[in-house]
Amino acid sequence: MHIGSRHRRSWAAVVVALALVPGLVGAAPAAADISDERALAQRFAPVVALVHQDGQCGPGEPYEPSGVDAFLGNDSVALRGPWDRADLVKIGPTASDLGKGLDGYYLDFPGNPLRPGCGYELWARKATAGTEPTIYAHVATEAGRDDRLALQYWFFYPFNDYNNKHEGDWEMIQLLFAAGDPAAALDQKPIQVIYSQHTGAEVARWDDPKLELIDGTHPVVFVASGSHASYYDSALFLGRSSTEGFGCDDTRAPTNQLRPVVDVIPNDPAAARKAFPWITYQGLWGEKQVAFYNGPTGPNTKAAWGAPITFQQQQDRDRTYAVPAGGLLGTGATDFFCSSVAAGSNVVRLMTNNPALWLVILAALVLLTSYLIRKTRWQPSAPLRIARRRSGGQIMAAAARIYRSRWPTFIGIGLLTLPVSLLAAAVQGLIVLAPGPGGPGSGGEAGGYRIAAAAGVGYLLLGFAVVAVLAATTRALAEIDGGHNVTIRQAYRLTRSRWRALVAAFLILSALVGSAGLTILLIPVALVPIVAFSLHLPAAVFEETSAMASLRRSSQLVRHEVTKVAVVLGVCVLVASAVGPVLGTVLILATDAPFLLANVVAGLAFAFLMPFVGLVMAYTYWDARVRVLRAGGRIRAPQTLPAELPAPGASPPT
Repeated sequence: MHIGSRHRRSWAAVVVALALVPGLVGAAPAAADISDERALAQRFAPVVALVHQDGQCGPGEPYEPSGVDAFLGNDSVALRGPWDRADLVKIGPTASDLGKGLDGYYLDFPGNPLRPGCGYELWARKATAGTEPTIYAHVATEAGRDDRLALQYWFFYPFNDYNNKHEGDWEMIQLLFAAGDPAAALDQKPIQVIYSQHTGAEVARWDDPKLELIDGTHPVVFVASGSHASYYDSALFLGRSSTEGFGCDDTRAPTNQLRPVVDVIPNDPAAARKAFPWITYQGLWGEKQVAFYNGPTGPNTKAAWGAPITFQQQQDRDRTYAVPAGGLLGTGATDFFCSSVAAGSNVVRLMTNNPALWLVILAALVLLTSYLIRKTRWQPSAPLRIARRRSGGQIMAAAARIYRSRWPTFIGIGLLTLPVSLLAAAVQGLIVLAPGPGGPGSGGEAGGYRIAAAAGVGYLLLGFAVVAVLAATTRALAEIDGGHNVTIRQAYRLTRSRWRALVAAFLILSALVGSAGLTILLIPVALVPIVAFSLHLPAAVFEETSAMASLRRSSQLVRHEVTKVAVVLGVCVLVASAVGPVLGTVLILATDAPFLLANVVAGLAFAFLMPFVGLVMAYTYWDARVRVLRAGGRIRAPQTLPAELPAPGASPPT
């Protein structure tokens, strides 16, 4: 090509430009990448549905996903060091301050997370005044996985007002693409989505019916009030583990749908540090507290940040069950469960905030237990001649002694609960996994109704087994007391004629207690039939009465011994129910035993101890019966000796 004289003067500039071409060529893709990242983040930006709050400091979700800049450079926020709570490093730390890393440091917001009141809500409103709800998008890649790309959206909330209350809260959803770069992802739909929930996450396909999309590309995130866990629909969700959260997450309508501002944190680490210096912060985004009341660490410390594809593949939970939250009977039962868990969490939190109070209460319980142990008589135990007056301690001692002397028989009787438990588990599995509405792959309320039905069937099957064990134990005790040998089969056969009355009484009592427990206000009322009818089973076995007659007889016997019956049977049932789970927990904590073995140990303990409960119930029944007969002048006995009736085999008076 000929170069004319008019171009000679710019030759030097051309040479310089050519020298810069490699740098310009290298910079162009980076600029394109961040542009593509922004375009991808905007295209799939989520819609955030927050539970509506009618009034300040009232029910609902008061916190919106916020930009962290509202809390940085804020003189009400402190940065503290890792040495002790008094180590104030700086007031109003900036993004540049956090950019130093500062592992072990923590931000301290004004207030006490263990006693939050409404302080955090009022403070957050003031701190975020004039700002828009904001979330952070990040295109995340993983070495060795060039065929996959993750688009993450991170949400920051100033306070977590769930059972494990803490300052600061980071949540995330992630969209997975079968693409190697953002430009390619722009031409695709995501293949999978995960919504973070507590320490776990729930997976969904992009075409999954449970995933609600607006305009075909914007997933709706239903945020649980308080915990900020992310869900796919509006319901009351039951959590039974750390990954699901223990308690209830509420995303029910009415909700306010937000379209937050999306700030994009570049995929390139250097560009990310330059644009958002705080992203390299290694400390806590909230006050350092004991156990699970700590503030959280930031996005860059999470497994999903550096290995998003591996993280997504590790999430295998594709449903979350919602408890039935409507219907003719209302929501009393589910509200009671959620309120109970929340109340228990509040007790633990308050005890953590004031350990001295916990020590005082613990000491009071120890003293009360010691007093009760010393107050009652334990000897003589005299397990035979069961129809006699006994103190609470003597009832326990007599039951333990007769159990020990005939342990093969009583353990054999109790083992019925094991196959019935397996049967109940199998039937529950069929109910939950059977095809149809609310079947496999279904969460929400449809799946929740199935869970409720499965729980009801399990309760009935195991309840019938326990009734059979208690009745057989009672009958075996009567035979032993009459001087007869009895086998396991004989014990069950001798109760066969009483089975209709026993089952009917069990169903009547379950209905009474269940009806009373539908509302929190009636929970104390539910204790009345539990105590009043606690002796109906031995009454039905020993006196061969009908279901209603056995319930009436129990109330007659208990009326004069309410405290004694409630304490003796309450302690016995509590211990028998707690031993198995405690042993299983110890086994898990002290060994590497699998959960299955721990559950087997708990089941065996329950089977072994149910006959002991039956023995205590029988001795308590005879103690109360003798007292009633003595009070009516039917028998005479010196006050210095235990009054007794003839052995049951000798036809005692009724």
